[in-house]
Amino acid sequence: MAAPTCARAPALPAARGPLSEAVRALLLAAPVASAGRPVPPVDGDPWGEDHQLALYTCYELHYRGFAGVDPDLEWHPELLALRRALEGPVLAELRAATRPVPPLAELLDGLLIEPHRGTGLSHFLLAEGTRAQAREYLVHRSLYHLKEADPQAWAIPRLPAAAKAAFVAIEFDEYGAGRPERLHATLFAEMMADFGLDPAYGHYVDVAAAPAFAVVNLMSMFGLHRALRGALVGQFATVEITSSPGSARLAAAFERLGAGPAGTRFHREHVEADAVHEQLVRHGVIRALLAAEPELAADVAFGVAATGVVEERLSEHLLGCWRAGKSSLRGGAGLA
Repeated sequence: MAAPTCARAPALPAARGPLSEAVRALLLAAPVASAGRPVPPVDGDPWGEDHQLALYTCYELHYRGFAGVDPDLEWHPELLALRRALEGPVLAELRAATRPVPPLAELLDGLLIEPHRGTGLSHFLLAEGTRAQAREYLVHRSLYHLKEADPQAWAIPRLPAAAKAAFVAIEFDEYGAGRPERLHATLFAEMMADFGLDPAYGHYVDVAAAPAFAVVNLMSMFGLHRALRGALVGQFATVEITSSPGSARLAAAFERLGAGPAGTRFHREHVEADAVHEQLVRHGVIRALLAAEPELAADVAFGVAATGVVEERLSEHLLGCWRAGKSSLRGGAGLA
């Protein structure tokens, strides 16, 4: 029996500072009452808890929204202006962190190289991770994987025909190839349930840490801006090219930690599917896109590099906490 993701809109998350509180206030006020409400200056740490949560909350209006929040607020001018103000510093940080961006061909070739002695999250969880740490990993990843492939779908109407056809072929697999029980989001929900976690969409937002928000915020930002469509293709390519080896390690790690078939199916699916997707995204999507719009090569390269930045920040956060004997979740309390 599948453990489907919850179809209901999640609760509005608790604020973590003045920016996320300002977003909450705008969302909870009546549309007329929210007009002209003052918002605090956006001048804090773009990677911080408050900034990343505020941006995530704005973006979620374009997905499932929140319980008790008027759907019309998705296009509220003041919220869009605040979202834009939040995006600017994050994009500036990403550009600074990736400068100079190597040539695209060099970046793509580098993604194919598996380090002889890997030190990332999948290596750690396979070699020495605990079940509690695996559960925390799933909580952080649930921000994206319970809506897997949705941010990338924004690219579809923005791609030329040949790139679009290849892109949609990959997305078709992500959405279960026409079988709702095979949606990758559904498989992730089943994996969460196998680990004793609540698979409801947005259930763990209040305990997830800023680096986890940054990973999914990057996808949403690239997806919601046509000007960043090349960067979104770069993000998409990074995941599809690198997924198979890491997924194989995670499947083995979770099996070692007592997962049943439902607890490893998600990653085993990615071992097989993404081995094919790697070729399709390189030779179908990227090649076709650049044949039609060669000027986007630098943007695709930026998307690859920026994805590496946010993924590395999440890895450093989780591994730093675990090696210090602490929970990686907000507040450090861990899960019940």
